[in-house]
Amino acid sequence: MVGRTGEPFEFPVELGKIREFARAVASRDVAYTDGSVTPPTFLMAADLWQSRANSPWGDHPRALARTLHAEQEFVFTGPPPAAGTTLRGQSRIDRRYTKHGRRGGTMTFTEVVTEYRDEQDRVIAEVRSTTVETSKAART
Repeated sequence: MVGRTGEPFEFPVELGKIREFARAVASRDVAYTDGSVTPPTFLMAADLWQSRANSPWGDHPRALARTLHAEQEFVFTGPPPAAGTTLRGQSRIDRRYTKHGRRGGTMTFTEVVTEYRDEQDRVIAEVRSTTVETSKAART
């Protein structure tokens, strides 16, 4: 699984969507309302622009009932993108490892990295998402 990639996708950074996102996270920063930059976590909205083809998981079944979102990290090489930018993203499975848990059995950690490039093909951000899948349901 490590190294698998999804198909690239386009993500237009639209002023209205920046404003909606900023409002949803209760930000009043004028930089977001005028579109000069996006909130750092705005790239999560790109999930709405993706299909199964863009996922590095492909048709590999996952046990979503035993899967938890563990961590999210945003790394920018410069300022966050501004309104009017069209980004190209591509996700890959970067790491998988296991640990033994007390209540849920073996835990499989998966780190997926989505790289975002601008119109000049420069990497502007990487988003790292870590999920944990337990081998069995946790006892309560």
